[in-house]
Amino acid sequence: MENLLQLQQGHKAFGSRAIFDQATFAINEGEHVGVIGPNGAGKTTLFRILVGEETLDSGQIVRTKGLRIGYLSQHDTWEPGESIEDFVGRGAHLPVWELKSLGRGLGLSEEHYTKPIESLSGGYRMRAKLLRLVGQEPDLMLLDEPTNYLDLETLLVLEKFLQGYTRSFLLISHDREFLRRTTDHILEIESAEITKFNGTIDDYFEQKEMLRAQLAARAMSLDEKRREILAFVARFGAKATKASQAQSRLKSLDKMETIEIKPLPVTAKIRIPPPARVGKIILKLTGVDMGYPGHKVLNQVDLLLAGGDHLAVVGLNGVGKSTLLKTLASKLRPMGGVIEPGYESTFAFFNQHVAEDLDPTDTVYRALERKAHRGIRPQEILDLAGSLLFSGDDTKKSVRVLSGGEKSRVALGQVLLQKASCLILDEPTNHLDFQTVEALTQALQAFAGSLVVVSHDRSFIRRIGTKIFEIQNGRAATYPGTYDDYVWSLENGAFATLNSNQTTENKKSTPKISTEKGEPEKNNSREERKQIDRRLRQLETLTANLEKSLTGHQARLSALNEELTQNADAVTSAKIKEMGEIQHEIEKTEAQWIKATEEKDGLLK
Repeated sequence: MENLLQLQQGHKAFGSRAIFDQATFAINEGEHVGVIGPNGAGKTTLFRILVGEETLDSGQIVRTKGLRIGYLSQHDTWEPGESIEDFVGRGAHLPVWELKSLGRGLGLSEEHYTKPIESLSGGYRMRAKLLRLVGQEPDLMLLDEPTNYLDLETLLVLEKFLQGYTRSFLLISHDREFLRRTTDHILEIESAEITKFNGTIDDYFEQKEMLRAQLAARAMSLDEKRREILAFVARFGAKATKASQAQSRLKSLDKMETIEIKPLPVTAKIRIPPPARVGKIILKLTGVDMGYPGHKVLNQVDLLLAGGDHLAVVGLNGVGKSTLLKTLASKLRPMGGVIEPGYESTFAFFNQHVAEDLDPTDTVYRALERKAHRGIRPQEILDLAGSLLFSGDDTKKSVRVLSGGEKSRVALGQVLLQKASCLILDEPTNHLDFQTVEALTQALQAFAGSLVVVSHDRSFIRRIGTKIFEIQNGRAATYPGTYDDYVWSLENGAFATLNSNQTTENKKSTPKISTEKGEPEKNNSREERKQIDRRLRQLETLTANLEKSLTGHQARLSALNEELTQNADAVTSAKIKEMGEIQHEIEKTEAQWIKATEEKDGLLK
């Protein structure tokens, strides 16, 4: 396996703070490497050094001859008004027709290429940036947080693309599941050191724990040996017959290795103050239209949010997830229908733009105090600040000197301190490292109030969401399956479309773009057929899951009936209540099954 790049004894510092110190690692041909580390550890700095935008203070980078590196940064690189075709073709080593063929694997159709890239959603912008990068035919791709702000469909497309990518890449991401599915090595940047691990992200955590346990055991053994030597010297050092032995053992102490066990990185344990009040009903929406002046986004939305519901909002980019959350948070006025908040229900709203509204003259502590509920004590503010990695003098830092990730943590803290009945969170995990995401996940799971959450992080949503609310084609409704069911249906729908495109393309020797007048109608008809096929697959999965659920409920009900029939003493109020609840679930599930079956029959006509 050919070596592409080596960093040898690299050192980089900003002022007195070392980012890397004597760092050494190598990247080989065909390796898919996930780059991880706490916020501010130097991941993006490493990428900038590798592409020549930053320089090392000492050390060197050794590259194989003719190495081409492609960099997908977090920043936009297109010109104002530039079309996708012009953007991906700029600097490409591949002809445009071949790029378009590759673009079909990313879900880019012919009509996308004529549009200004600025007019597209974040998901399609990312696809265009990735296609441009591939068109440069790099030997090594550097991908800096490519999953931020992507909808689930684009995330799955990107994931599938990287799984089949035959060249090398380095990938910065805080999405554990995405890393698990796309990488085979992990590059850890922590405490000014860079360490490369073989295997997936799960292997990394296992190896990390094993290595720490082995070092701890070795250090304990050496400490025991040192104590034995010192005890011997203390006992026999003054005796002439033992003096030489004592001196010899003392010298052995100098030669004994020293085991340094690095302290674990500071991790957050977030404690969310309990809500001031959680009623039975938090919010009720009846026939609500949502959108902006002159542009309706969502039609006739019905929703009953009960106290303690944790609602995960899902859907593609641009379908209206943020519009829904802004309307629930009273940031947008409804265009029609009725919104009824529950008695004394309060709401706290977080999105990435909230961080932009922070007062730059505030300290971290003052910014948190400014939004805190009046019942919050100063120590609680300090405790939450500490759980968000602002401890000691960090709470006195001015907001203006904070990084983007630090500002997001302050804005998130402001929301958590409001003791609201319902937290409305739009992408709360962006810019958070693994440890902070895990801490936030655990805290929100235990939160007694209601949640409405949008996030691209599948592990986060899977653990947080107890109900799924899907937005599609201007409509919103509770999804009757689990989050895994939703991901499965979307994955199969997206990939079936892509595979269909690729199969069709493989039958052609060259791409052909029709200019016949009837073509737009054919395209529209084909697109409608795809949407119908996708919905049919979703309904097949849904009805199968509902039938399985019905079988389970009916089996339990039969068992209870049998038990109560044969043993009169077994009759209790608890069992009678359970039978009533099961019967209710059966009726509800049957209604869902009938609705899904009728919709499926209608689509098949």
